[in-house]
Parts: sequence; C-alpha cells; structure tokens
Amino acid sequence: MALLGAAAGLSYPQSGQGTRLAFDVASIRQNKSDAPAASNFHLGPGDFYTPNGGRFAATNFPLVTYIFFAYNVMGNQIQSLVSQLPAWVTNDHFDIQARAQGNPTKDQMRLMMRSLLADRFKFAVHTEKRELPVVALVLAKPGSIGPELHAHPADAPCDTKFDQTGPPDVAALCNGILGLPPSVPGRERLGGRNVTLDFFANMLSQRVNLGRPMIDATGLNGTFDFTLEFTPDSRATAAQTPNAPSDADGTTLEQALREQLGLKMEARRGPIDVLVVDHIDHLSEN
Repeated sequence: MALLGAAAGLSYPQSGQGTRLAFDVASIRQNKSDAPAASNFHLGPGDFYTPNGGRFAATNFPLVTYIFFAYNVMGNQIQSLVSQLPAWVTNDHFDIQARAQGNPTKDQMRLMMRSLLADRFKFAVHTEKRELPVVALVLAKPGSIGPELHAHPADAPCDTKFDQTGPPDVAALCNGILGLPPSVPGRERLGGRNVTLDFFANMLSQRVNLGRPMIDATGLNGTFDFTLEFTPDSRATAAQTPNAPSDADGTTLEQALREQLGLKMEARRGPIDVLVVDHIDHLSEN
C-alpha cells in the first residue's frame, strides 16, 4: 500500500516535484437520493483506471469511499480507519465533479482527491507503524511455490486501462486483482497479474475476514500472476448473501492457498501501517 512512514503527515499531498496536486475546479454536493452510485473512474485499489481526460465524475458515494480511493485504503486499513470516523462519513453520500489539466494517472487523481478532502472536509491523517496480531502468508515448502502462482515475465505486455462499459479483459489487465467466474457455483475465484504478494495479502484480507490483518512474510520479491479458487466460509457467506449457492465439499481457503499457491497462513505479530485520523469536518460550502 502506498503510504508514508510512521507518523508522516499526509494532510498536504504533493507530487514527486514537491508541488501540491489539486483539481483546477471541483464541486461537491451532498446527495440524499436513492439513485445508484456511479463513477467515470475506477475507485478501487490497484492501478486499474479509466483514462478520462482530466474529468472526475462520481455520484452518490459515501464519503468514506472517496477517502478509501484517495489513500488507496485496502483490507488491512479499512476496519481501523472506519472505527475512527464519525457515522456520517459512512452514511452521508456525495457527488463530486472535478476537472484537472491533461490526462492524470490514477495515482495523480488520488493525490488530487486528498487535496480536495483536505480543502472541503478539513480531512487530515497520518500513518503510524504498529506491532499487531496478524495472519502471515509464508511458503508451505521452503523454496517452492504452487502450480497457480507464477513469477510475472518482465517482457509480458500489461494494460491498466479499465473499460467500465463491459466485462474486464482478464488476460490483459495488470496491477490488480479481479473476481473471476468460478468453476463450481458457491466458490470464489480470484485472479491477478503483475501483483506483489504484499498487495495480494492485503486484498485477500479484505475478501475474507479472518479477524486480523494479513501480511506477506514469504520473502518472495518481484511480481506474480496467480489464480485462486476456494469455498468461502459458509457462515460469512450466509450473512452477506443469504440465498447464495452452497459448496459444502469445496476447498477451504487454507487448502487452496497451500495446494494452488504453495502458501500457508501463520498467526503471529507483525508490523502494520495504521492510518490515524487527526481531523474531519462536514462539508464546507463550494
């Protein structure tokens, strides 16, 4: 996750040249309708994005979604961050229309969103590195990985442009993790290309709630391609999707990690970057 070191201030985002990145113009309005949320830009983690010529348009998302986008918040950060925020940040929805020069990258859009949150909501945060109980991903057999985990070829073509008008091209998209059609109803299948195992562990902790953050402790560097299929915990699935199909005889997450990726989970303590909220106000007028 792209976060700064311990106790580093994030209130005034800057580009690599030291210039604070901000939208040229921006409008924020609270939305109290029941209309579905929509955006012209992929707000999820990873590098997937839709080139938009500098225009950002999102409607009816809770403010917390924009915060997650701006700070690239993923599984290991979500629970601790939300617990620090007032309820309205999750409950109140907002429309954001903004423009910037050129065709900004996703990371540049994130920095501009940080500036906008600081200006209009006086949002200020910093990070602290804390030693916490974690689930560590380690190699099941030293020096060996599973059949569905492969080092990403350095010369393989990669695309991060995400066309939100149709199904994603899983074979081409890189730098993120997608849900794939499972081989059997009731299972969950994930795939990713050109991702680090640190990113994989963080995203997996978001998809399966193990009660503690998940970190990469494999010692494997570089980026990887993978697919992983498993049967989600039946209790969690029933709570989230009561009528979801059942796969009682499927592969558990623990089995899938070991057999497909050559990884296993260990409970231990480890360092986690925790996003700490310093201040937030409700929307100030445009």
